[in-house]
Amino acid sequence: MAVLVQKYGGTSVGSIDKIKNIARRVIADKEKGNDMVIVVSAMGKSTDKLVEMAKAISENPCNREMDMLLSTGEQITISLLSMALKEYGYDSISLTGFQAGIITEGDHTKNRIAEIEIENIKNHLKNGKIVVVAGFQGINENGDITTLGRGGSDTTAVALAARLKCQCEIYTDVDGIYSVDPRVFPEAKKLEVVSYEEMMEMASLGAGVMETRAVEIGFKYKVPIYVALNTGEVIGTYIKEHEKVMEEKVITGLAATEDVLMITINNVEYNSKNIALIFKKLAKYNVNIDMISQTAPFNGVVNVSFTASKNDIFAIDKVVKKLKNELKNIEVSKDSNISKISVVGIGMMNQSGVAGKVFKIFSDNNIEFKQVTTSEISISYTIDAEDKIKAITVLAKELDL
Repeated sequence: MAVLVQKYGGTSVGSIDKIKNIARRVIADKEKGNDMVIVVSAMGKSTDKLVEMAKAISENPCNREMDMLLSTGEQITISLLSMALKEYGYDSISLTGFQAGIITEGDHTKNRIAEIEIENIKNHLKNGKIVVVAGFQGINENGDITTLGRGGSDTTAVALAARLKCQCEIYTDVDGIYSVDPRVFPEAKKLEVVSYEEMMEMASLGAGVMETRAVEIGFKYKVPIYVALNTGEVIGTYIKEHEKVMEEKVITGLAATEDVLMITINNVEYNSKNIALIFKKLAKYNVNIDMISQTAPFNGVVNVSFTASKNDIFAIDKVVKKLKNELKNIEVSKDSNISKISVVGIGMMNQSGVAGKVFKIFSDNNIEFKQVTTSEISISYTIDAEDKIKAITVLAKELDL
């Protein structure tokens, strides 16, 4: 029999009735002859509520204890779904990340999957059970419960599919992947297929449907990923290997995010060691840097700007405090009122002029930008947050997205 990994997000399992509906869907696929492994998130907004409770106690709670707290959300869902499956007459077992053999490494709240010891899951499948696994979590070398960060349940599901050598289906509250967020641009086109490379870029640049690490794992192990509505009533989107036909459209999608904090360090003495010092200290505090820009030297000094997630503000403040002790006369400013807009398309590798077209669109619509970065298949701009909707709308129309 074929193994099938399915993942259901928080809104899909947000109530008891929805959990029962998912159980019936899983049973229908089981009846088709599949061995079923189901990965679930916490119910609805329960993770947000747990975070709120933690923040009510501490503005900057201990990351280890946050992992312990947040991991409970998925454990509630797996037990309820397993109960529902049993109630419908199908043998099932719920497994935490640890019980599913998910070994992680890294920092608390930002762990990565190092290995999955798959034997326990395989044994349960051999015994005819539907296996329900808690997404978003694992256990590290110290025996501590860990979480995988944003989109961790997607990562869990794709990693399990890679180890089980099967397809992964991601069911969520949207009916596939769109060229632009349809909540912002209702005329956005749904994509039938998108390459791993494009999806990784779109996810890393702010598209919220899939998590970057999940797509990276799919790309590495060639796991076909299908993203669709949790009712299964509408054809979704496949994320798969790049095909030549995908290059026919220069721009595939547009991503945007407001989770951006831009830090500017002025009056840095022009010396490569000083620049290295800045980013070495940021790395020490596990600050994930996105865009970087530096002015040309003038009177022996430069200005350095970089962007990071707003979630890293506490770590950045610690770094800035240390830098002020080591780099004399620097001045630091923070700008949180910005958005990042990115255009993505694998066709950009073989066609020039995209940047010029976007610059003209911005110019024609009086949209100012602060930074620009490029990759082989994407161009990103930081702009004032109040221009985000206008920028998305005019770009989507002009680029036929």
